[in-house]
Amino acid sequence: MRRAIELAARGLGHTSPNPVVGCVVLDSGGRTAGEGWHQRAGGPHAEVHALRAAGDRARGGTAVVTLEPCNHTGRTGPCARALIDAGIARVVYAVSDPTPAATGGAVTLAEAGIDVEGGLLADEAAAGNEAWLTAVLRRRPFVLWKYAATLDGRIAAADGTSRWISSPESRADVHRLRAAADAVIVGSGTARADDPQLGARTSLSDDDISQPLRVVVDSGATAVKAGARVLDGTAPTLIAVAEDADAAHLEGLAPLLRLPRAADGPGLSIPALLQALYERDVRSVLLEGGPTLAGAFLAAQAVDKVVGYLAPVLLGAGPAAVGDAGITTIAQALRLDVTGTERLGPDLRITATPIRPAVSAHAVSAHARHEEN
Repeated sequence: MRRAIELAARGLGHTSPNPVVGCVVLDSGGRTAGEGWHQRAGGPHAEVHALRAAGDRARGGTAVVTLEPCNHTGRTGPCARALIDAGIARVVYAVSDPTPAATGGAVTLAEAGIDVEGGLLADEAAAGNEAWLTAVLRRRPFVLWKYAATLDGRIAAADGTSRWISSPESRADVHRLRAAADAVIVGSGTARADDPQLGARTSLSDDDISQPLRVVVDSGATAVKAGARVLDGTAPTLIAVAEDADAAHLEGLAPLLRLPRAADGPGLSIPALLQALYERDVRSVLLEGGPTLAGAFLAAQAVDKVVGYLAPVLLGAGPAAVGDAGITTIAQALRLDVTGTERLGPDLRITATPIRPAVSAHAVSAHARHEEN
């Protein structure tokens, strides 16, 4: 199963709006006969790749898969039927499929006389599929907020200069995050000050990178101008503006998304933004800034993970990493659970998740049972 989880990770950034899935097929003697992973949306699922690699050795064997085999026909056929037709005798899966259309594969397999076991390394497999599972259960994209700051929490100097606070190693890691996300979001302040390009650049060839949708939240339609780097042809771009904004000058530059303003401020409604992106098949978002937009997402309780790159630098003045999040007293502070720390060059990368009900393998199974009923 751990090997299947490793294989599933190879699909990150390529399978949305579908999950990442890995599969290992063992022959009747318990030896590896075939491996596979879901490589791209619309393409064969992990089980099909693994069964093709195993060939006749799959008969009487075991399929180990990170997600319950699907039970429906979409752009591809049901994996439960493919496993039955291949003569698989046993299926072990990690996480139940919570989607109403696809769930039930385990029942179909069992009814065909196949020995079925679920829940093996479920939490590990769920962690590898956290974006998709969050989107399914919460009906909005998974949001990862990334920021880079000095050790005293500044994202720029007092004069506004910010290049480069973080190291080349940290910046390369950010491009990896972009390549794995469906969309990258920045606010008008960042667009105006930095003129970011927001594409993903990695050591992989261009053919191996799925560029994210670049989203600029520009409520007043004043930050993006003709010639902005975010309008180049590297990746698709979407400009989110207020319903009452004068955005005539943006017509033809990029698609516009008109949204209601937030009830408590001049910015846009974060739930409305996420809902609109979800309807465009966006299942994971990388929130890159700046502090005002980050504060709005935090206030809306719409941040699922935080990745902070802390550089061993002190500025003493300048903008902080996050703006007003509606927190006025220490009792309201959003507490985080640090799930990882890593040195990247001179920097320290900290990964943390808000301490609130999270997407777990148990929650996924409960959701799947609810949908079945």
